[in-house]
Amino acid sequence: MTESDTPEHTARHSVRARCCIVGGGPAGMMLGYLLGRAGIDVVVLEKHADFFRDFRGDTVHPSTLQVMDELGLIDGFLKLPHQRLQMMDGLFGGTPVRIADLRRLRTKYPFIAFMPQWDFLNFLREAGQRFASLKVMMNTEAVDLIRRGETVAGVRAMTPDGPVDIEADLTIACDGRHSTVRERAGLRVEEIGAPMDVLWFRVGRKADETENLFARVEPGKMMVTFDRGDYWQCAYVIAKGQYEAVKARGLQALLDDVVRMAPILRSGIADVKSFDDVKLLTVAINRLARWTQPGLLLIGDAAHAMSPVGGVGVNLAVQDAVATANLLADKLRQGCPTENELDAVRRRREFPVRMTQRMQVIVQNNIISGALQGGDRPLKVPLVVRLITALPWLQGIPARLIALGVRPEHVQSYAAPASLCRRSVGITRR
Repeated sequence: MTESDTPEHTARHSVRARCCIVGGGPAGMMLGYLLGRAGIDVVVLEKHADFFRDFRGDTVHPSTLQVMDELGLIDGFLKLPHQRLQMMDGLFGGTPVRIADLRRLRTKYPFIAFMPQWDFLNFLREAGQRFASLKVMMNTEAVDLIRRGETVAGVRAMTPDGPVDIEADLTIACDGRHSTVRERAGLRVEEIGAPMDVLWFRVGRKADETENLFARVEPGKMMVTFDRGDYWQCAYVIAKGQYEAVKARGLQALLDDVVRMAPILRSGIADVKSFDDVKLLTVAINRLARWTQPGLLLIGDAAHAMSPVGGVGVNLAVQDAVATANLLADKLRQGCPTENELDAVRRRREFPVRMTQRMQVIVQNNIISGALQGGDRPLKVPLVVRLITALPWLQGIPARLIALGVRPEHVQSYAAPASLCRRSVGITRR
């Protein structure tokens, strides 16, 4: 008996579905949409009342835009407010560099779309409303697993109205890098490490302020800025564990550093009024060796947390979801896939994950760590960056790795006739 089986945690009603997805992030909402589209009874649990968060990745790469196109959603999606990035330019110790040029890609959508993640998730939720086989339960937090012997048979969740049991043939954890499901399952995480954390904040932008610089690197400092229309989204990189030291120096010292690095932010920097306006993103790179137990699968950040290097986290999560639907949707129509069948997702996705994390570690160790060490010596642009800047044809290589990733996925899962998507998820009162 688990803690959630005690009388005070007894659920007053249960929800029965073929599949329960825990977490309404990019992996969870995309997978919920794909399974709903396939006519499979699926419940997605999102612990918050909405999708708005202080920090959620908002770079939608060409690989994800291609998936939206394959689903017939791209026209409506690109009508949402967004900005587009094709060239990734920066200053390295005052020297202009070009990191990537997406215009060199042979892809239908050769740009990165900057869009608030809550808009992306709301779009998927609204698009999925036409599938009665898909149910999204907001304000519903998974707190424990339901087991029958060694098999996971669903989750115990808390709602504003009390506990509810979500009984499912298959449970899929998409609940992020601090996954409750992963903890309850006792799966071991392999930590790879990252030398930095990120301070995330907004600075006001005037209509006539334009700048194409993406990244700035100086001795002991690094910052990335995104033009978000009426504001600049800023990511100020600090050495791992140095947040308290930054706070001890005071807010004004931080803002002075920011303006020195990016003078264009001067007019709007007063929007940052206190450290309450500065959010700390603790960077981690890790992965699971085992993504499954009987009746359970983990994908997205729950299976592999990514560094913000390249902004690929959202897009890898979407790729995981597409691969999961491709491999499991047909099998789910018959019940829960075997653990070996579930493990096909790891076998498909582990290589892209490992390769991406390896590239992130190379950037961290060879560029970011050196920059954050500081010192009086001027920064020297790394040879590989000098070559990419000098030889434009090379700029398509990092562009492809960032924009499309390693072995991008394409939608191959079944789309059920509309009549087969009308089976509603059953609710049993107790």
